Amino acid sequence: MSKSERLFELLTLLRSKRYAVTAKAMAEELGVSERTIYRDVQSLLLSGVPIEGEAGVGYRLGKGSHLPPLMFTEEEMLAMELGMRMVRAWSDRQLAAASHSASRKIHSILPEHIRAQIETFPIEVPAFHVGSENADRNELLREATAQFKKIQIHYETGEGIVSDRVVQPLGQVYWGKVWTLVAWCELRNDYRSFRIDRILRVDSLADTFTTHKEKSFQHYLAASYGCEK
Repeated sequence: MSKSERLFELLTLLRSKRYAVTAKAMAEELGVSERTIYRDVQSLLLSGVPIEGEAGVGYRLGKGSHLPPLMFTEEEMLAMELGMRMVRAWSDRQLAAASHSASRKIHSILPEHIRAQIETFPIEVPAFHVGSENADRNELLREATAQFKKIQIHYETGEGIVSDRVVQPLGQVYWGKVWTLVAWCELRNDYRSFRIDRILRVDSLADTFTTHKEKSFQHYLAASYGCEK
């Protein structure tokens, strides 16, 4: 890649981290030498980018840092377009509207040949879900999760057993066909996942909850699937 592309990638890498990153780690990530990283950091400093740190310790972006306008390859842009179409089809109305708005902003600054590719992009994602009752439930659950509000759900299992549970919503997982709610179940005092299309009713409660390292969406993913968000 050219120096300008490498500097942009270096900025993107630093922006994605909340902690100091060593020159060695950045060199491995970008596939260049540590000497090149040191030179690039110096170039960014001379151009006014507020980078904090030093050689042998690590670097991070300081306050007041910003990125130049985003630049994407054609394949990156097509991947983003597909992702946004999936959001519009399989999320809820609020996220679908946000996806439309983001698409308009990005498309307005794209080169003509990439915009033409997107307009004739031969992949479609039918939006059967986003206007459904399940999508409305997704939105309510997402808001309760963001506000750390307990909810009461009226839930029917695959065997037809109906129960009421007070749960602490932690996150949602999409399986390609159905969404599941990951929650801390106060009845079982443990993690439980609930298919959202089997939740018959959701009531938001006034009580709130807190998370910690052994009760969180990230901990559930790590414990259940060996991965982290």
